[in-house]
Amino acid sequence: MKPLKIGNIELASPIVLAPMAGVTNAPFRTLCREFASGLMYVNEMVMATALVHGSAKTERMVTFAPDESPRSLQLYGSDPIMLARAVTKLCENDIVDHIDMNFGCPVAKVTRKGGGAAVPAKPNLLRAIMKAAVKAAEPYGIPVTAKFRIGVDEDLITYLNTGRIAEEEGIASIALHARTAEQHYSGTARWDTIAALKEAVTSIPVLGNGDIWTAADAIHMVNETGCDGVVIGRGCLGRPWLFEDLADAFNGREVKAPRTLGFVVDVMKRHLRTLVEHFGDDSSGTSRGVRDFRKHVSWYLTGYPVGGEVRHRLATADSIAAFDAILDEMIERNGADMTVVEGGESLRRGKTSGPIKVSLPEGFRGCLDDMTVPDDDSVMAVSGG
Repeated sequence: MKPLKIGNIELASPIVLAPMAGVTNAPFRTLCREFASGLMYVNEMVMATALVHGSAKTERMVTFAPDESPRSLQLYGSDPIMLARAVTKLCENDIVDHIDMNFGCPVAKVTRKGGGAAVPAKPNLLRAIMKAAVKAAEPYGIPVTAKFRIGVDEDLITYLNTGRIAEEEGIASIALHARTAEQHYSGTARWDTIAALKEAVTSIPVLGNGDIWTAADAIHMVNETGCDGVVIGRGCLGRPWLFEDLADAFNGREVKAPRTLGFVVDVMKRHLRTLVEHFGDDSSGTSRGVRDFRKHVSWYLTGYPVGGEVRHRLATADSIAAFDAILDEMIERNGADMTVVEGGESLRRGKTSGPIKVSLPEGFRGCLDDMTVPDDDSVMAVSGG
């Protein structure tokens, strides 16, 4: 695979970490970079309005390691003016090197306000948001990209039009999660839509996302769709070394065998400690970093037959010392050389729910084309939505 160029940023391999709420924070991204540097590791999704107004939680989310490059962040919102203000704030303060925009989030609290996966159903609003973001970032040389889904549901398929609008409005690259919002995370990603998008959009890179659990899956997607790169979401949960496998595969190197339990435990301990350091102390008695790490445990151990009892104990561990003791006992019982069960690398991790009924603003379907945008370039003139 050729290196991927997004605006003025050239990646060593065409591989991008998808932003995932509560997962792709600075500690996780640092861990991923240890396995494969020079890729695009996107921070968590941040609401444009919250970023503009500022809050302690948002400030913590918008943090990067001192040596992190490129610094990448995803924004979401449905107000072009607010998106432009958020982009300007990020660029003026030299916080990021790259901005991605989310037009695919299916979460009810986002779509019921007309954001996320609902935005592409209103093409004029979509165009206004993209235009505003690109215009705000342009003076700083910051590339803006977009990630979206096939559509809201089978009655509202929007991905081809979304791709064309992105191309026309100066978006540097696009990524398609090959499911509808209604599918949520169920079923199988429809890679044929990635191929169709690649055929329709020819002047900017088109990346594919969905059901990449191993390096072999990524190679298969590229061969089947012709996409310019891959975006990795749930596949790296509990498998931050997947990026090393992907980089090796794309560069013609031999991909490592599935990691042993001893290797996995060493990574878990490092991850836990960086989370505790990142979140700091709180008044609950149990560090937030410890609580946050609990959700990672099941992902790391997926496919390793260590037993339900130890999984339960790890899910309730309340300190670094408690985790260490249980993990060491697990290694003593099973051996550091235990390997994943056959097919274990492809077992699904993370969200599997769906299909869902997508929450949309009242009357949304009845007024899909009521958003109008003036012919001039003035973002401040945009109204409605």
